[in-house]
Amino acid sequence: MTQDTDQRIFTERHRQELAHRRVLVLDGELNDDNGTHLMTQLLTLAADAPDETISLWIHSPGGSVPAMLAIRDILKSLPCAVSTVALGWAASAGQFLLSAGTPGLRYAMPHAKVLLHQGSGGIGGSAVDVELQAEDLRHTRDTTLRLIAEDTGQSPQRVYEDSLRDHWFTAQEALEYGFVDAIVTDFSQIAPPGLRRPTGLTSRLSFPEHTIDTEEQR
Repeated sequence: MTQDTDQRIFTERHRQELAHRRVLVLDGELNDDNGTHLMTQLLTLAADAPDETISLWIHSPGGSVPAMLAIRDILKSLPCAVSTVALGWAASAGQFLLSAGTPGLRYAMPHAKVLLHQGSGGIGGSAVDVELQAEDLRHTRDTTLRLIAEDTGQSPQRVYEDSLRDHWFTAQEALEYGFVDAIVTDFSQIAPPGLRRPTGLTSRLSFPEHTIDTEEQR
């Protein structure tokens, strides 16, 4: 069975309505374009109502490492809680953002799958360039694995060993590992609050078309 990594499951209208309920969606591949807009939306919603929880629904194969790290930085800096939900799959960067949600508010649907791995990046150029790029890749890898360890409660060594090859987790295994805090058994666990009239900055949220970048990916 093959999966289209660029397939999006929510229409523009759905995204707009969900955003007004403080629900953001990462479906398809994460890149600089949709990553930047997701960051903007998170900041906008937090500024509009800093005491209300934001939900991030994830159905993604992963993508840009810089965008992934930037989004995590924003998630951790917001004054409000951020609930994360793995819908169908949260792979690579999708897994990273899933486990970066507010502890106690990280969920997986019963048949969702989570993928942990180290990702990949191209290296080329002169010998000096290759050495510098390799060092940067190692630093990025170590940073990413350290943050995953912090978010899951696992030791950095175990996360490193488990990420050496593609490691798929069922929802139950993701719960036991610490990627999520609960498996969804009732819609009320993740249901957005009643539709509220968009006010202030929230009323101007936009949702761009999805594009693909050719950069370091997870």
